[in-house]
This record gives sequence, C-alpha cells and structure tokens, in this order.
Amino acid sequence: MKTKSKKRLSVVLGSMLAVSLTLSACGNSGNSEKNGNAEASTNAGNTKVDKQVAIKYYNWDNEAQSAGTDAMLQEFMDQNPGIKVEHVALVPGDSVEMLKKLDFLISSGEAIDVVQIPNLGSVLERATRGALAPLNEFYEKENLVPEDEYYVNAKVDNKYYGMQYTKSINYVMLNKDALDEAGLEVPKFGWTWDDYREYAKKLNKGEGVDKRYGTYFHTWELYMNAPAQTMMKDPFLYDDGTTILADPSYKYFFQLRKDMESVDKSAKPYADVLAAKLNYRTEFFNEQAAMILAGTWTIADPGNTEQYPHNFKTAFAPVPVPPKGSEPKGYEGKYFTSGSQIAMGANSKNKEAAFKLMRFMTTADSDNRLEFSGFKKADNEKLLTKLVAGKEDKYDMDSLKYTQFDDEIQYLDAPKVMTTANSEITKVINDGFSRFMLSNESIEDVQKKMVDDATKIINEKGVIK
Repeated sequence: MKTKSKKRLSVVLGSMLAVSLTLSACGNSGNSEKNGNAEASTNAGNTKVDKQVAIKYYNWDNEAQSAGTDAMLQEFMDQNPGIKVEHVALVPGDSVEMLKKLDFLISSGEAIDVVQIPNLGSVLERATRGALAPLNEFYEKENLVPEDEYYVNAKVDNKYYGMQYTKSINYVMLNKDALDEAGLEVPKFGWTWDDYREYAKKLNKGEGVDKRYGTYFHTWELYMNAPAQTMMKDPFLYDDGTTILADPSYKYFFQLRKDMESVDKSAKPYADVLAAKLNYRTEFFNEQAAMILAGTWTIADPGNTEQYPHNFKTAFAPVPVPPKGSEPKGYEGKYFTSGSQIAMGANSKNKEAAFKLMRFMTTADSDNRLEFSGFKKADNEKLLTKLVAGKEDKYDMDSLKYTQFDDEIQYLDAPKVMTTANSEITKVINDGFSRFMLSNESIEDVQKKMVDDATKIINEKGVIK
C-alpha cells in the first residue's frame, strides 16, 4: 500500500456518537437547515447530468437485502431516467470478503462508480491510497455542508470521501422462546460478559447435531474481543496512538471464549466454525444458537421468515459490559457507534451521476430502506416501525425499542486518533486469536506477539490525528 505515513487526516464524526439515538427517539434531528440545505437534502440534490449514462452500484447485499436495494435503485431511475444503475453484490452477505474483491477490481483498473463500504476506517484506508474521489466540488455546487447532513464524515486533508449510509450500533439478539423456557429475563444495560456466559450455559439444549448452543460466535474480530470492539472509541488505537492490542480486555475475552467453548460447551467450537464456513444468521434462526452478538443491520431479519424460516420471537439486549477488573483502558461505560459509507471511485467516468445516486441513497425517505440512516434529518424511529410492520409477532418490541432509543444507553465521542492500517491490524487480531484458540500457546505469549506486530505496523504507517 502506497500510503504516506505522515499524511494528516482529519476525521469528522460530529456529535452523533453521544446523542444520535436520543435524537432519533424524539423524531428530531436537532439540526437547522443552513446554507440552502432544505432544498439540497431532499433525495438526490441538484447535480445536473447532461446525457444518458450507465453506472454501477457495488455492495455486499445478501438476497434479502438486494430486494430493498434494487427497489431503491429503481426509485432513483424512475426519478432520473437519464441514469441507468446496475446493482453488483460483490460477495453477498460478507463485507470482509467484499472489500478484498473491491480492492482487486480497483487494482485491475475497473471503473468504480458508487460503492457501499462497511465502515469509516475502510473508507479512509482507500482514500489515502487514491482509490476514491473527493466529493468537495460536488458538495460546493449544491451548497451543502457535510457536517449538517451526516453524523459521520470521512475527511482526508480537508477533502470528503464518504457519505454515511447507515447508522449502526451493536446489540445481542436472543431467542425469546428459549429465554422463557429457561426462566430468564431479557437483559438490560449493565449485564456483563460473565452474565452472558451464565445465560449461555442455561440456554444450552440437546446434544449432537441437534444441539442448540447457548451462543454462537462468528469469525470476525468483533467476536474476538467484543469489549474492545464495542466500548472503545477506536478498535485499533488508544487516544495516545498506541495499539489497543495490549489492553487487558484481550486476556479476559480470549479466555472467556475458550472457556465457553471447551469448559461450558455453550459455544460452537471455533475450529468447526472455520471449517464449515457457517453463516451467523442461519445459526441463530435455525435455532443452532440461542444468542448472538449482532447489530442494526439485522433488524429486518426476524421478520423475514421467507429467507430465515423460524417460529420463535426475537428479543434484543444491549451488548454486555465488561465485569469489574476487566474493563478496557479508558472505559466510560458507553458504546461505539458508526455505520457504513457510500463512496465514489476515483476512476469513475460519470462522477456527476454517481454523486446524484449517492445523495439519493443516503437521504431518500424510502419504504425500501432496511437499515437506519446516517442522514441527520432521517426519522429512524419511523423507519423501525416500517421495518417490522405486520411482523411484530416475531419481535419483542419493548426490548428492540429499548436497545435503540433508551436514554440509559449512551455513546462514545469521536476517537482522537486513527490509523489507515485497519486491514493489517485486523489480520494481527485474527492470527493471534486463532493461535490462542487452536493451540496451547499462553495468552501472554500470544498477546505479546500481537502487540509487537501491531506496534511495528503503526510505526510504519503513522497515526492520524
């Protein structure tokens, strides 16, 4: 990667991290419409497209998500008959593999018009490589101030590279019928990962191929150190720019994972998960697991019984907090939140049309949206009502609304530093976790190597303030 380590990058996250869900619960974005935004923020904006063009929209939609995306794209084409949009799901249902395929396409010279990217860090990483087009000139033409429009903005050297598409928080999905059977309450904010372990043991049922595990942990780094991934400002760096892989929460959570698998037998073995290439949604809805750590991108799933046939009701709980003595460094008792972004490829030949589509996808008040919006003027509580309409029997609605909108659940401010080495550090986490879970190496030895490897990468790349 040809990233300049000293390159200064400013990441503007606005005030969303602390207050966004509270504002959404009130149905009020709390933003004044300045500089002509009242007109520009309705759907696609005013960028003019002079001739009929064809562009592509890339993402990682699974079959169920594609239906909503295709419907939104059709809405856009109906409103903009001079633009034809082709939807390309690069790796359906897998954002990690999708990024790998995206990078291959970019390196091979394919013109990328518009692409949904799963997180802020992945936008910044590709922006510093020169793979994405800055949006400033288009914002200026439409008299838009990005901070007035979106909660999370990706900014490199005063250039904007992404529009926030979704607003994402993590939560735990629970089989409500299994909870009732075990005599367990739906957890509230403040339950700990030790509590989660106890719940998982009580939710175990059966043996062999018919066993329902208490929980399922997928292969992403989210499941390798959930406290660090969900309750720290940045999943890779402390505020002083050093790696978080030295954090004591790694020792706690790595050991918790191993004990739940080998001692409690309440989680499917990591080796089996890797070998079988399992789908986390299928594990939950097929009742192979009674609990799973997920997030707002799955809100529509319990009601989608065609894609995920099941008969039970789904409840929701805040992510467990680390028990006393195992808190991450700088722990505040608040959650990290962000969301996916939509970006434009640097080599797109139809940038005006691409920008017009980006604005539509991020701002349209469409009945076909399946996830909460990162657009400040969106009414996410209204969207929640739409997402579950006619399917409320599959949801424990009280717990769902609690996880999304209750004032008891608070969110972290923006990180002070970031790194563009997300993919490299993610690999360090994955390798270290695999070594610990699949061998007899001590956590001390594993963590030391992780810290050494991550520190070397950070020193080479530099930190971004």
